[in-house]
Formats: sequence, structure tokens, C-alpha cells
Amino acid sequence: MVLEFGKGAFVVDDLRNVTIKIGEIAEEEEEWAPMGPTPMPGIATLRDWDFFLLKRYKPFYAPACDMCCLCTMGKCDLTGNKRGACGIDLAAQTGRIVTIACSIGVSAHTGHARHMLHDIEHMTGKKLSEIPVDLGPEIDEVAPLTELITGIKPKTLEDLERALRYAEEQIVQVVDAVHTGQEGSYLDYESKALHLGMLDSLGKEIADIAQICAFGYPKGEDNQPLIEVGMGVMDRSKAMILVIGHHAPPVLNIADYIEENGLEDEVDLGGICCTANDMTRYYQKAKIVSALGRQLKVIRAGLADVIVIDEQCIRADILYHTKKLGIPVICTNEKAMHALPDMTKEEPKNIIKYLLDGNPGCVILDPLKVGEVAVEVARARRKQRGDDIGPRLTEEQFMEYARACTQCGNCTIACPQGIRIGEAMEAAENGDRSKLEKEWDVCIACGRCEQVCPKGIPIIDMYNYAAWNLIVNEKGKLRRGRGPIRDSEIRNVGAPIVLGTIPGIIAVIGCGNYPNGTRDAYTIMDEFASRNYIVVTTGCMAFDAALYKDEEGQTVYEKYHDRFDGGGVVQIGSCVANAHIHGAAIKVARIFAKRNIRANYEEIADYILNRVGACGVAWGAYSQKAASIATGFNRLGIPAVVGPHGSKYRRAFLGRPYNDEDWMVYDARTGEKVRIEPAPQDLLVAAETIEEAIPLMAKLCFRPNDTTQGRSIKLTHYIDLSLKYLKRMPDDWHLFVRTEADLPLAKKEELLKELEDKHGWKIDWQKKKIVEGPIRGYHAGFNPTNLERCLRDGFMTV
Repeated sequence: MVLEFGKGAFVVDDLRNVTIKIGEIAEEEEEWAPMGPTPMPGIATLRDWDFFLLKRYKPFYAPACDMCCLCTMGKCDLTGNKRGACGIDLAAQTGRIVTIACSIGVSAHTGHARHMLHDIEHMTGKKLSEIPVDLGPEIDEVAPLTELITGIKPKTLEDLERALRYAEEQIVQVVDAVHTGQEGSYLDYESKALHLGMLDSLGKEIADIAQICAFGYPKGEDNQPLIEVGMGVMDRSKAMILVIGHHAPPVLNIADYIEENGLEDEVDLGGICCTANDMTRYYQKAKIVSALGRQLKVIRAGLADVIVIDEQCIRADILYHTKKLGIPVICTNEKAMHALPDMTKEEPKNIIKYLLDGNPGCVILDPLKVGEVAVEVARARRKQRGDDIGPRLTEEQFMEYARACTQCGNCTIACPQGIRIGEAMEAAENGDRSKLEKEWDVCIACGRCEQVCPKGIPIIDMYNYAAWNLIVNEKGKLRRGRGPIRDSEIRNVGAPIVLGTIPGIIAVIGCGNYPNGTRDAYTIMDEFASRNYIVVTTGCMAFDAALYKDEEGQTVYEKYHDRFDGGGVVQIGSCVANAHIHGAAIKVARIFAKRNIRANYEEIADYILNRVGACGVAWGAYSQKAASIATGFNRLGIPAVVGPHGSKYRRAFLGRPYNDEDWMVYDARTGEKVRIEPAPQDLLVAAETIEEAIPLMAKLCFRPNDTTQGRSIKLTHYIDLSLKYLKRMPDDWHLFVRTEADLPLAKKEELLKELEDKHGWKIDWQKKKIVEGPIRGYHAGFNPTNLERCLRDGFMTV
């Protein structure tokens, strides 16, 4: 017998002792696109692109300390030009810390994706190869990040698992590089952090597509129904289950148990963080109680009969608080088990009895057992407690604690928000509780104040007592997470986005660590949606924006449509769903510009940097995940603004508008090397106030490829927002003027005069036309009759 493999052949006389192993068969996929230059890139593959970004947007470091304490040769003083025992300097050590933070963030999202695939097989009883990747008839580019990074166009969840294995290997390789005695360059550490950010976006896309396809979440349809959100939405007459975390499968089992047993009128299901977002994509009667920033307030308010946690963004001291309140906790994920007994193999009736006997909680790692246990424990505890749910403190206790405050100031020093808690306590002692009530929203419930109080005052309980009327009446409306952006929507908006007639995409994401309360989330969305920007949102900021209403009583989700189009507010889903924001930018290059996205990361990132006017904002950035999310946006050419707490990430990517060399590009129409305006000016920047942030976001939507009409629209908004929020003209508006046609028509004469008087431009006043200015020439040769080709070819980075 002759066996042939490829070009060789050999003879086998007897097959009885022959074992034939066939490895993974690589399916030929050239029918959808030729393979690009960088399939499954390694650490060094996109290093040149990273170095280009790092040259233009030089890392600005603000280290939390100037020591290194990561090995037993330390601690090492790295001040001045000193180096540690391993030879590392302060810049490289800061880059190393940033890389470590990003590695934690990407591990959370990628670990979530891996866990999701495991649970999908267990819960559905299907192999991954049996579950198709089908996002409906209007989405052909089903996984733009997966296609861009790995070259795989997934047809089943098994294909996504292949991409996930790649991401997991790369994470291990980068974490290896942060070991003592490895990398010594801050630039290479930043390149590795950017690599992790890219992998983070990939892991998120895999996780969200997997749960959409397995559990029937919305597939990009707009006009999604409204979901209740707020601390007052839970029905206190029912048994209340509170879920916290980011991994939805156990919670979906709770929803199934409620529905299958007809308990909707008896059991209320509410949640905090991304699990809450994802469960409403599955079970519309579920409610969103709060974002991360109010987790401790919700727990201490005692609203829940049982709390179910899974992974990520869960307070490490949750058991400390629930024990005092007698609320049992069910841990459903091995990443957060809190030293509770693992009862996964026990019968549900035995677990229920154990929890009702007063034990603090247990671990159940099988999601298919969680529903029965959580619901039946909640129902039994509801009968025990009756209807008595109110503030945890009595009036006498409240006044006793208010009088106990000595105004020592320790709490204010410890507070990240700098709240003058002592003054509010003194006012409460004198009968005025309005200060505590007003500060309740600004407080991010970190609990640091209680840790340093010498009198042991339960300050969070004091806030909850003073603001109890706010708590029980806090009710908003949020669109259900709709998932990915449809290809048909991209076809409609691709040209207006690149033209600039839709002035930009504002991605409102991130945690709830705001400097001045949750209203800022609403303000950002409302401001930009009203100006015809496309606003997309996920996670905690999506929740917090829903808590506020306009004069007519409408939230931003009721006020604006949820199509991916100008003037829309698009609630995409949980943190992992924000991969679809990256995906939308990639689809503009693929669908509008006809670029090949398969394994072609650098070209597409270059396209986005120069043409797609998008800006992310993580105003309440808090976690390591937020660091990796922002870094993933940055590698793809999308700038991000963080709030003042974001400076604690220790690094920003700031452009230098005055440095001509940083802003040289090739004009693809002429082949010339030309100087462009600084657009976008920064890649990652912290703003101190919302008044500073909003005009900055508008500025970061400028792109070199803006048409004159688009630039005029963008300049109009930039100037108007600066006048509105900062009460002055922006200092640098003139840097973004290329020709008189760029100027806002209503202010054209005034701005021309300022260009001549203050900035040295030469104006032909008979024609009211710019004759000469600092930035000229790169738009020469622009042919309006061939607009589409010019927009597609446009500029390329040097």
C-alpha cells in the first residue's frame, strides 16, 4: 500500500501496527480575502508601528513612586540617574508597571472569554464547532478584530477558540518580559503594553460574539427596549437577588429558573456592573441597580436577600459587609471564592439549607445549579424578613454618630474626591443633612474614609441614611445592549465620518470613578449627541448616564435614537462589547474604503489614525481593565481622554504640536512628504475637569483627511464648546486651519482677522482669502471631482 503526503510517498506492507495522526487542517480562506502581512502578530511584529506612535505621542510619565519593590534585591531608589540592582532605570520601571497593569486587564477579559467558551459547552450541551457565528443578515464582517489581528474569519465558535489560543500565548510571552532582568527600554515596554491592548480588544470580541451566538443576545438591531436602572428600581415587596460581576452564564440560569417556574411576580433580579448589562440582553425583566461606583452603597443599603458574584470588579471585602447584614453570598467563579466552602457537588436542597441556616455563603462553580439555589434562598429569606426594608441606621444611631465626629479631617485626607466629610457631619449634627445628601452622588463608595476614622463611624451608612429618599426614588431608563454595529449602518455613515460631516464618534466607556459625580456621564453624551456626533457607550458610564433626565423627563436613551448614525446614543453592551467600537472603525476601512482587513493591522490602524474621527472617553477610569482598553484603542489609532484619576495610571501619550518632524506624512496622491496639522494631537490624555474634557474630545476628532466642509463643522464645535465650557476661544484653533474654506462661516471674517493679527497669516482682504499660513500645501492637488478616491487614498504615516 502506498500512502502519499504532499510531494512524498512511502510504502506500507502491513497496516496492523501503523498509527496515522492528522494534525489540524488549515482551511483555505482566500475566497474572502488574501492573507495580509501580519497574521497572529508576535511581540515584535508591529513594533515599528508602535515606535511611530511613540515618537509622535511621546510617553509622559508620572510615577506613583520612584522606587522599585518587585524583587528581593530591592527596594531600589531610582531617583535621578540611579538604576536598580537589576539595572533598570525609572523610565523603564514606569513602562514596566504600565505593562503589568495592561497584562492584568487583558488577562481579565481574555480569561473571561476562555471561561465563557467552557460554560457555553457545558450549558448548551453542544461542541463549539456546532455553534455557528451568525450575527444576522446585515453583518457579514462578523469579527473585524479577529480578522484584522489573526486572519481568521470565524464560522463557528471553534474558530474563535483558535484565535483565543493565540491571545493566551501572547499574554504569557509579554508577562515573561516584565520579569526581573528582562526588558530595559521604556519604549519597548510601551510597545509591549500596546500589544497587550490589542490582545485585550481581541479577547473582548471573542467573549461577546460567543455569548451573543450561544445565548441569543441582540445582534446589532436598533430600537432596543428600555431597561430600568437605579437603586430605586428593585421591588422591595419581592424576593431580591443581586448579582455582581462580569460573567453572565450563572445569572442566565437564575433568569431561566425564574421564568420556567413562573416566579416573575415573586422574585426580582437586579445587578451591578457588566453582568447586569448582559443579563438584560437575555432577560428583559432584569434590572440594573448601579454601576461599580455605588457597589458598596448598594450592599450596605441591605436591599438584597441573596448576593451572587462571579468575576471582576467585586469588592474584596464583600463578605465583611454581608456578614454584618446577614446576607448570604454565592460565589460562582473560581477567581473569587473568598475562602467559602465549595459545595458544587452538593445537591441544591442541601446547599439551600446550608445558606438558610445562617452561614455566610458558599461556592457553586456549576452555573446550572446556581439558579435554583439563589432563587429559593431569596424566596425563603423574603418570607423571614417581611416588608421591613429601610435605612440600616435608626434616627438615634445617626445622630449619635454625627455627634461622635471630632472634625479630625482624616476622612477628607483619605478621600480620593477630597469630600469635606467632617463639615457635612457637623451640619448633620446641627439638623442640616443636605450636605450629606448632596455628596452622596459624588462619593464613589471606596470606604477609605471609614478605614481612617478614629471613632469608627460607618460613614457610608450615614450617607445612605441621609439620602434614603434619593435611593428609593432613583429610577432611570437605559437601552438594552444591542451588540455590534451592522455593516449596513457603516455603508450609510462611512463617507460622512471620513468627510467629517458627521463630526466624530465619541466612545463613552470606563468605570464610575468620576471626580464630581455621575451626572458628567449624562452631560458628555447629551452634549455630543445634540451636535450630531455618534455616541457609543458601554459598561458603567452607560448606566450612570441613564440616571438623569432633561426638562421633559427623558433620559439620553429616550431622547436620542440608537442607530449608529449622527445624533445617536448607541448602548452596545458590557465591557467586552466595547470591542464592537473598535470593530466599527475597522469596518469603515473595510466597507467604505475597500481596504483588506485580513491580518493587515498596521495599514488599517494608519487609516483610522488619519481618517476616522473617533475619540474614547473613560471619565471614571479605575481598573486595570480600563488601562488595557484605552491602550487597545491607542494602538488602533484612536485617542482617549481620561478623568483626573486617570493620571494615576502613571502614563499619558502626548503630542507636541510645535515639533514639525512629528507631523510629517506622505500624501498618497502625490507621493510628497508633507507637514500636517497636529491631528489628533494626543493619544492618551487626562483632563482635570469636565469643562476641559468636552472641548478636548471635540479637538481629538480632527483628522488630516477632513474635507474643508468637515473641518469647518469640527472647528465650529471645537470653538463653540470651548466658549461654552471654558468661556474663551481655544488657544490652538488656528493650528487646524488649512484654507479659508475650513473656517466656520458665521465667524469667518472675525477668524481671518485673528489669523492675520495674532498668528502672522497673510490675508487677501479683497477676496477674504488666506494667502499664506504655517500649515499649507499638503491639500494641494485635491480634486473634488475625484473625492471618493482622495478620501480612500489620503495620507499615510511616515
